[in-house]
Formats: sequence, structure tokens, C-alpha cells
Amino acid sequence: MVTAHPLPEGFTEIEVFAIGTALLVEALLGFCLNGLTIISFRKIKELRTPSNLLVLSIALADCGICINAFVAAFSSFLRYWPYGSEGCQIHGFHGFLTALASISSSAAVAWDRYHHYCTRSRLQWSTAASMMVFAWLFAAFWSVMPLLGWGEYGYEPLRTCCTLDYSKGDRNYVTFLFALSTFNFMIPGFIMLTAYQSIHQKFRKTGHFKFNTGLPLKTLVICWGPYCLLCSYAAVENVMFIPPKYRMIPALIAKTVPTVDAFVYALGNENYRGGIWQFLTGQKIEKAEVDNKTK
Repeated sequence: MVTAHPLPEGFTEIEVFAIGTALLVEALLGFCLNGLTIISFRKIKELRTPSNLLVLSIALADCGICINAFVAAFSSFLRYWPYGSEGCQIHGFHGFLTALASISSSAAVAWDRYHHYCTRSRLQWSTAASMMVFAWLFAAFWSVMPLLGWGEYGYEPLRTCCTLDYSKGDRNYVTFLFALSTFNFMIPGFIMLTAYQSIHQKFRKTGHFKFNTGLPLKTLVICWGPYCLLCSYAAVENVMFIPPKYRMIPALIAKTVPTVDAFVYALGNENYRGGIWQFLTGQKIEKAEVDNKTK
């Protein structure tokens, strides 16, 4: 007779089930939307442009986040982490790699849009490919550091998934967090802020607003901000006094990134949306040229 694994400390049956369900829904929805973005890029010739290669990079990273969430959801329904300490390290690395690649790729899209609208320069394939490769290699560098001893991957409060261990708050953690947040959150955020502010000013002069210039940065801050605040607070104070179920909330919010990004960068993009429609229905999109500029 199989006996259910004990509930994680600090959680009720309903809370564990609710977290697992939320992770599963986020993973399914995000994976389907970003999978559609990837397949449409592959199948529709008009979508294959240098600018949309950066959108593809976001979609690939976000699909990775969804796979990470699938594993976390499965473990949550089991009530424990079944893959051992090595599996925890792999899961933490994979989660950080895809998350950081998504953020860096979003900053790359902002840079491209700035030059498209403000300097009227056209992105070349070589530049787009180089930016995509750099975003992933840069994310890989920071994600591998905890495996080498700078920072550390550990269990989330539910103990059914793994991420950066913020429970210790020692010098090793503080130095890694400071460098990580500077290069992977503050600098990308600054790039997005300045790029979209310049684009907004350009739109004001022309009187023609082609997309919501504040939405990408708001997405970054709202989705990743709570998690960054939790980790930052752990650098100065012991966060273990916060109930585990409340410490899980920032992680759940961060897992909404794939779905939100799909609406911001693909489905919210008139031309990309037209390419997706063509893939689904076979109806040709009217414009011959498709870029990554959100309507």
C-alpha cells in the first residue's frame, strides 16, 4: 500500500495543491503560447527577420521557464523533491539560465526597437544572432557560478523545486546577489527604461503611438520585482521569519513571465500576430515585411 508523503512544513493540503495547480497552469499556458510563437517563426517565412530572432530568443527562454515549472508542479503534487541533491542543482541551474536569458533578450529587443524608431538603423542578421548568442552565454555564465561555489542552489520553501538559496545570507550569497542583480536586472532594466523613454518621446513628436512603450518595463518589474526584493532583503536580514507559503508567492509571480511575454512580444505584436494567424488558418498576412514592433 502506497503512503502519501508528509506535507511540507508550514503548508496545508490545500496550499500545496493550490501551488502545484498554479505552477501547472502557468507552465501549460506559457508553453503553449511560446511554442506557438516558435513554430510560427519556423513555418512562416515573413516572420523570419533579424528583429524577430530576438523575439524568438525570448520565446525559447520562456519555454525553458515553463519546463522548469512543469517539474516543480509535478514535485508539488508528490509533496517532495524526488530527484535528489544533484537534480536540485540541475533544476536550479536550468531555472536561472532560462530566466536570465529571457531578461537579457528582452533588453536586446528594447535596444533594437530604439534603433529602429529613433535612429532608423536596420538590424542585420549577424548582429541579431550575436546578440542572441551573447544573451544566452551571459545567462549561462551567471547560472553556473552557484555550481562553482559563488552562490548556492537550494530548495524553495515548499521543498519541491530549487532556486538560489537565500536562507543563509552570508558574504558568499551577498556578493553573488549584488553582482547578479546589477548585471542581470538593474542594467537590463536601465536599457529598457532609456530605450522606451526615447521611443516614447519620438512617438509624442510624431503623434503616432505604435505600441505601449511602458508595458515591457512594467512586465519586468512586476514579474521579477517581488522575487528580487525577497532575495535582496535576505542579504540584510534573515527572511526565515516569513512564513514559507508567503515566501513562495514571488516565485509563483515570476513563473507568469512566459505568458505575459507572449502577449507583450508576440500576440501583442500586430505583424507577429498576423504570422501566427497565417500559421493557424493558412490565410496570408497582408504585409510582406514583418518585424517585432508591438502594436
